[in-house]
Amino acid sequence: LNVLELFLDCITEPNEKLIEFGIGGICNSCADPANVAIVTKFGGIPLIIQCLSSPVRNTVNYALGALYYVCDESNKDEVLKPEVVDIIKRYAAAEQVSVSFSNLAKAFLAKHLPGN
Repeated sequence: LNVLELFLDCITEPNEKLIEFGIGGICNSCADPANVAIVTKFGGIPLIIQCLSSPVRNTVNYALGALYYVCDESNKDEVLKPEVVDIIKRYAAAEQVSVSFSNLAKAFLAKHLPGN
């Protein structure tokens, strides 16, 4: 059983709890580049990106954390699309709504779009 594929499959479900579970698992495993390779190989980037618009705060936090680790030279064109960067910039500016969203988004921007 490939746990990362299971997590990705959970993200495609209509149940918000399963989505939260799946993206949480992806986020927690993506600090390891070997796991990032598996997630990207099985189409995980668009699934992670769609979690940025979830109504569940934890899901958004996990998605921001996962993108922080997943984005690299091999896939930055897919991750750093203008619409994704715009969402992340809005989270960075939303300190009054959620400090965790803001801090994660600011860390992402500092690492992947320095000077922006």
